[in-house]
Amino acid sequence: MRKECHPLLRGGSKGGGEDGKVYRHRLSSGEMEALASVCEALLPPLPFGDPASYYEGKNEELSGTKAVQSFYQASGAQSGIPDEVADLLVKRAFTEAIILVRVVLWILSTRLGSLLLCGSLCLGDKWPFIHKFSCLPLEKRERVLQWWFRHWFLTPIRLAFLYIKILCVFTFFSRVDENAENPAWKAIGYEVEPAANPEKVPEERSLHKGIIETMYQTDTSLLDSLADKGLKVTHDSKNNLYKIKCDVVIVGSGCGGGVAAAVLASSGQKVIVLEKGNYFTASDYSSLEGPSQDQLYESGGILATFDGKVMLQAGSTVGGGSAVNWSACIRPPDSLLQEWAKDQKIAFFGGSEYVSAMNAVWERIGVTESCVEEGFQNQVLRKGCETLGLDVHFTPRNSSEKHYCGSCGYGCKKGEKKGTDTTWLVDAVDHGAVILSGCKAERFVLAKSYKSGSMRKKKCLGVVAKSLSNNITKRLQIEAKVTISACGALLTPPLMISSGLKNRHIGRNLHLHPVLMAWGYFPDSINSEFKGKSYKGGIITSVHEVVSEDSKPRAIIETPALGPGSFAALCPWESGLDMKKRMLRFSRTAHLITIIRDKGSGVIRTEGRASYELDVSDKENMKAGMRQALRILIAAGAVEVGTHRSDGLRLKCEGIDKEGLEEFLDKVSAEEGPQSLVEKWTPYSSAHQMGSCRMGINEKEGAVDQNGESWEAEGLFVCDGSVLPSAVGVNPMITIESTAYYLSKRLAESLRNQKSSNVGVDFFS
Repeated sequence: MRKECHPLLRGGSKGGGEDGKVYRHRLSSGEMEALASVCEALLPPLPFGDPASYYEGKNEELSGTKAVQSFYQASGAQSGIPDEVADLLVKRAFTEAIILVRVVLWILSTRLGSLLLCGSLCLGDKWPFIHKFSCLPLEKRERVLQWWFRHWFLTPIRLAFLYIKILCVFTFFSRVDENAENPAWKAIGYEVEPAANPEKVPEERSLHKGIIETMYQTDTSLLDSLADKGLKVTHDSKNNLYKIKCDVVIVGSGCGGGVAAAVLASSGQKVIVLEKGNYFTASDYSSLEGPSQDQLYESGGILATFDGKVMLQAGSTVGGGSAVNWSACIRPPDSLLQEWAKDQKIAFFGGSEYVSAMNAVWERIGVTESCVEEGFQNQVLRKGCETLGLDVHFTPRNSSEKHYCGSCGYGCKKGEKKGTDTTWLVDAVDHGAVILSGCKAERFVLAKSYKSGSMRKKKCLGVVAKSLSNNITKRLQIEAKVTISACGALLTPPLMISSGLKNRHIGRNLHLHPVLMAWGYFPDSINSEFKGKSYKGGIITSVHEVVSEDSKPRAIIETPALGPGSFAALCPWESGLDMKKRMLRFSRTAHLITIIRDKGSGVIRTEGRASYELDVSDKENMKAGMRQALRILIAAGAVEVGTHRSDGLRLKCEGIDKEGLEEFLDKVSAEEGPQSLVEKWTPYSSAHQMGSCRMGINEKEGAVDQNGESWEAEGLFVCDGSVLPSAVGVNPMITIESTAYYLSKRLAESLRNQKSSNVGVDFFS
């Protein structure tokens, strides 16, 4: 029976409260008053047509439409926004960040505290002479925020402000009403893509034969559903467990787990896939930025390294990252594969079997290598490169050549993108695999190994998991001959460490393909040759490689998908007026992203708490890529270009000469933030996480062997991007799926040999 999608994916009210919503934060009335006053200063109500009453200068770019006037007069403190910001803070931020923000808000809710943080700006000439922050005039509040933001010695205050700024503007531009609309969207030229022709969107839930959506289950119905799928279940009342037997259990359903499930199920193994996220199909997707990120991404898309330097995006739904990525299918460079084969001594990367694996993946996910029609941002990238005489290539995609969807990052509602949820997992359930969605793995079950002559002292017997549904009271213990961790480079290491594994490489060597963005503004009136809007069309259809003078790769330049909330969160905040002017340009602002193959790395040992440092060469390569991206935007005809650096670095292009351009480009930097003690920094992003359980020829070189098996626990394998020896340097979907295909093929062969010989497992000794 078809289930309704999670209501938040569609948006609308949750019910209750003054504005129809239920808020779960526990901030005091004083803290909320201070928070609302900060939100109002970030996005102030401005008198349309006379901004000079608060600000110097004119606002020439505003037209007199009612939508723009309404947007101009809207406030970040209007009904519900501060409460939603508080909810997001409590739900998504680190405990330390919550404490920091609440302490700052509490201080601002008092007169003496405001004097401490705001100085003379909170003094008045009438009783009570010292005013708390919320009682200051709007203009003074803005000046306070600007002062906090620009002074490095106020780093804790600046950090608290940044949390609030990001959450406030994201909420303002992504929240929707019961009609799935936002009052600011018309003014900024944004509209959610209409639903595709129902006749062209697959109605069938293609995994229905094998999926059990635990969010809809109870203890009783879950037992019935498991039995219906042919699984043997016993009740361990002493430990409050359901024990389920199978041949292979896989944690994660993305590029690694989905492929492994298909290969192993097709080889005759009874496979169970555990997926923390829920299951959605093309007709479920709404393209609504806020609700979609909340339901389809790890930590609702609001996840950063612990120090706040890099924003991390990772899929958390059936299909994992492949359900929400931007479709780019780029094979790993031959030079990289040879490096892994020779320098890392992982021989199969340099062999014909790996090439065959890539070919099989290429065919199964329907990769096409050209594009019939490019969207606005990719038109800009191509035009700029051609003007400068630079090479620019079409990006292969796992969709048709005619695929023109700018919202695939929120799930492809046209049903054309070939993620694992519509390819490999379909193959898996067709061969009897069972998928448990809404089910989070807690630990691997490890026991002492008695296998003679084995260097592995432990043996993995399966995994313990819990449903995220409150209606299921018992945990699940999946008992299997083989256990595979495929929950990604951010989650596999914490799961292995919490299970008791101690190899020093688990959680280290985390690579992120860090990203910085450059932007260019192309108004319709001047740049009419570029059709469309920034958020429409295929997300990545063109790519340019930045190389050094000796032709060595330094970076690649592509285009991103940015909804209004994400766009606003990344923009540097200089004033309320500036933020609103930036947003009015949203639909005609093209972004180019610079991606580097990072030599620097990070650590992830506890779920949600990653640290990361760039190498010196990474910063130089990033700077080279950013300079190239800005040149491309200018060559394409941008009237203004800039970066997201905290001081709002930008350049008016009209009349700029070569000397002026070079002077501007010399200002481009790759400084990290926000806790680095520098006044100017730029927010980094990452959508590619790799290497945190890397392969090695022995336990001193890696966390797993060349077959993906843990050096410590027999029968425990890793099959996701965390096994890659280093960063790839290009979008890694093809590399991850090909590696998973190769490893699972060999594992399937070993299990067949074990069954036929009826002897103990000897995994590729």
